[in-house]
Amino acid sequence: MHVHITNCSRGIRNAWHFYYALVSVIRVVCGNFGIALLTP
Repeated sequence: MHVHITNCSRGIRNAWHFYYALVSVIRVVCGNFGIALLTP
C-alpha cells in the first residue's frame, strides 16, 4: 500500500512538471507570436 501511494504521488509530480513545462512553452510561443504581430 505504501509503495502504491509513493508511485501515485510520483506520477502526479511528473504530470505537474509536464504541465508546467507545457505552459512555459505555450507562454514563450505566444510571447514570440505577440512580438511578431506588434513589429511591422
